[in-house]
Amino acid sequence: MNDGLKYIGAAIAVMTGFGSGIGEGMICSHAIDGMARNPQMYSKLRTGMIVGCALDETTGIYGLVIAILCLVM
Repeated sequence: MNDGLKYIGAAIAVMTGFGSGIGEGMICSHAIDGMARNPQMYSKLRTGMIVGCALDETTGIYGLVIAILCLVM
């Protein structure tokens, strides 16, 4: 029973990757849309997009680390 719960917990933790991927796609989509509408804001939007994608990607990485810890421990 304990091993089954570990696998379920790891699967749920890995699912954070789905939300992370969707969020990163939305960040990039809206940033590129803003760049197309106002090219003068390119550098500010690009910087914000990179920071947003980095923060969003850490969510997926944390989920992966938690899943690995669930399986190892």
